Amino acid sequence: MIRSRRTGTPTDVLAVGLGNPGERYAHTRHNVGVDALSRFCERHGERLRPERRASAETADVRVDGRRVACVFPTTFMNESGRAVGPLLRRHPIDEWSQLVVLHDELDLEPGRVKVKVGGGLAGHNGLRSLTQHLHTQDYVRIRIGVGRPPGGAGRGADWVLSKVSGAQRAELDEAIERAADALELIVTDGVDAAMQRVNQG
Repeated sequence: MIRSRRTGTPTDVLAVGLGNPGERYAHTRHNVGVDALSRFCERHGERLRPERRASAETADVRVDGRRVACVFPTTFMNESGRAVGPLLRRHPIDEWSQLVVLHDELDLEPGRVKVKVGGGLAGHNGLRSLTQHLHTQDYVRIRIGVGRPPGGAGRGADWVLSKVSGAQRAELDEAIERAADALELIVTDGVDAAMQRVNQG
């Protein structure tokens, strides 16, 4: 049970799409999380908009009677937790399993999507910031594979922040759609069912 001061309406799922704000970073590998969240919102006739008094863009989505609070932290990736912490009070949840984070994953081959509950941070600065501010790693992750950079781990920053084109872009776009599907499954059928269907695919 999450114990925090609540000021808003409870939500069934708080979905956080990680990425960096601004045109420079739009549709890079590092922004596949927010791209997938935006796609989910679009499917339900909504879009992310700046939230007053918050370092985030948000949307309120209804799926089969369930409320999904969608959040894109606009603090830059490394400070994602600073935005999400206060929003947990305005869009409260009861269990950490109701917090779903969509993010890029170097340890998955490009285009693969997997759902995971808890676990390590795999060097991801957005997850590290969330964990530091929320004091837990027990949230759900929708991991969107972007693969390892050619030339080794030292090229990681350039790899995730660079624009993607051609066949790799098509591959990422398909993964973004599947990640949006995964979020939909979590909302309608639960995390276990989503893991079973998405991870086997």
